[in-house]
Amino acid sequence: MALVLLPGLTNLIEDISEEKKLPAAVVEAALREALLKGYERYRRTLYLGISEDPFEEDYFSNFDVQLDLDDEGYRVLASKIIVEEVESDDHQIAIDEVRQVAEDAQIGDTVVLDVTPEKDDFGRMAAATTKQVLAQKLRDQQRRMIQEEFADLEDPVLTARVIRFERQSVIMAVSSGLGRPEVEAELPRRDQLPNDNYRANATFKVFLKEVSEVPRRGPQLFVSRSNAGLVVYLFENEVPEIQEGSVRIVAVSREANPPSRSVGPRTKVAVDSVEREVDPVGACIGARGSRIQQVVNELRGEKIDVIRWSQDPGQYIANSLSPARVEAVRLVDRDGQHAHVLVPPDQLSLAIGREGQNVRLAARLTGWKIDIKNASEYDQVSEDAVVAELIARRQEEEQLQAEAEARLAAEQAARAEEDARLRELYPLPEDEEDQYDGFEAEGEPEPDAAALEDGQPEASEGAMADSDVDSDADSDADANDEEE
Repeated sequence: MALVLLPGLTNLIEDISEEKKLPAAVVEAALREALLKGYERYRRTLYLGISEDPFEEDYFSNFDVQLDLDDEGYRVLASKIIVEEVESDDHQIAIDEVRQVAEDAQIGDTVVLDVTPEKDDFGRMAAATTKQVLAQKLRDQQRRMIQEEFADLEDPVLTARVIRFERQSVIMAVSSGLGRPEVEAELPRRDQLPNDNYRANATFKVFLKEVSEVPRRGPQLFVSRSNAGLVVYLFENEVPEIQEGSVRIVAVSREANPPSRSVGPRTKVAVDSVEREVDPVGACIGARGSRIQQVVNELRGEKIDVIRWSQDPGQYIANSLSPARVEAVRLVDRDGQHAHVLVPPDQLSLAIGREGQNVRLAARLTGWKIDIKNASEYDQVSEDAVVAELIARRQEEEQLQAEAEARLAAEQAARAEEDARLRELYPLPEDEEDQYDGFEAEGEPEPDAAALEDGQPEASEGAMADSDVDSDADSDADANDEEE
């Protein structure tokens, strides 16, 4: 086989592997693919100015490149199918030509042939294509391997540095650890904070939202500044009691991008303590607010309410509406998780919040539907009548939904029964194969025990008669063959 020499090939692969932090096998695969693209370019350039490109996109799918690290070179190989008459010289080869070398070759077999062009014939365009493809493949492999590291990270919060801006997204550089190369991550507009000032080389704490495959771009990192997980991470870093396990974060409700610009970002955090002597709210706030202030600074002034979690839904709802003062909480519909909260007139606007933000976050935090009511104007009789009507409507909807699900289940069962009946009447080919396989698995019937004891196989008279008839028929057939 012809070998195109590449002096220093082994050292080249080792240097690239060390520089790009990639395994040698990955570099070799990228080089093979790049050389194959260069060969494809070489073949296409032969038709430049003569005719249109006759090759389809997957025309060279049966070609491959073999690297010889011992002799430091490469070969281009083509897998061809043995046929009677050749229609494509690049994919087929005549059986007469193959049998000159291998007499036992058969039509349909595959042979691998050396089709390496001379180094001088490779051309500048093909060499440039090889270089470009190699650089691109190495970048893709490097990015893919680094992003696989991010997919397995235990700590989803990273330190990111602003690189550039694309449309409304911010492109940031993140690293999976000390000494590891940086990789680009995208911070979409919806995951940015309104108080952030994104300028070149500015650093931020970001939450690794997902590692997804983007068409024509490969794996891509998406980070977020608005994810509630970022708040949890910041509190875990600032509060030793959370790290030790004596204080735990039960729930987080965050509105980092309010629907109106007149409303600022806000977060509510519900905490609880495992030990009775530990105050979870005080532990998170710290002396003179020192701990929570670090979290607020990292989130660029976002307002944070730390409230105490309670097993009692009424108490939990009252706490969640902090800083408003609550007079009473009526759990009017426990099954539907609906509550009426009675507050003094001067606390009404504070409990609702600007554009309803406070009660909205409290509802998300607790999972209850919360109605804020003026305690001085609250009419329990009329409110109970309204609630009773709502409960009746909810129960009716649940009943209708249950009936619809039951009808759907019945229809599916009837359809399955009809399909089984039809398959029994008109079996599919695979059903017949399964049945045949079942017969084979059963095997032949066991011989009679008494016959085995006598040393004679069990056979009926009918079977013996059939055997005689078959023997006679075989004898007649042999005699006829001899006469012919």
